Amino acid sequence: MAQIEILETVAPDKVSDFLKAAGYRVTQTEQNGLPLLMSASQGIGFQVRFGNPTEGKDEAFRDLTFACVLRVEGALPEGVVNSWNAARRFSRLSQQGAFLVLEMDVLLLGGVTESHLHACATVWDRLLQDFLLHLRQSAAANTNVSDAPEADQTTEAPAQNEAAE
Repeated sequence: MAQIEILETVAPDKVSDFLKAAGYRVTQTEQNGLPLLMSASQGIGFQVRFGNPTEGKDEAFRDLTFACVLRVEGALPEGVVNSWNAARRFSRLSQQGAFLVLEMDVLLLGGVTESHLHACATVWDRLLQDFLLHLRQSAAANTNVSDAPEADQTTEAPAQNEAAE
């Protein structure tokens, strides 16, 4: 019987390789001194940000966050953020100035398998699909038009305080 590897930390290179094996294109860069992976699903860009580094291990982290940042042009339909957060699990939506930020945290605390990481990427992909549908439905409900609010994708995250990262 094959032994299953339990991961308590993960390196950006391993996450990048894992996402590539799942069919994503991935670009590795850096933001504020931390590694950052950039990718897309169904034409919607997202980032993988790394959180708490493990002491004594180069480029090993105990958690990561999938994040999609959209710049909103014009008025955002009333209740978009609250209705998303009330109806969805595993992610959170916030408005930060002219940006909508969808995030999903992945913790490795206590150890996880590669299958768990694959499941998290699958959940994230589904959340992105649901997010776009949610925006379209919210726009249609508020304007009786089937088009979503004008939203431009951006690779720049809104300013966040260090405690929130």
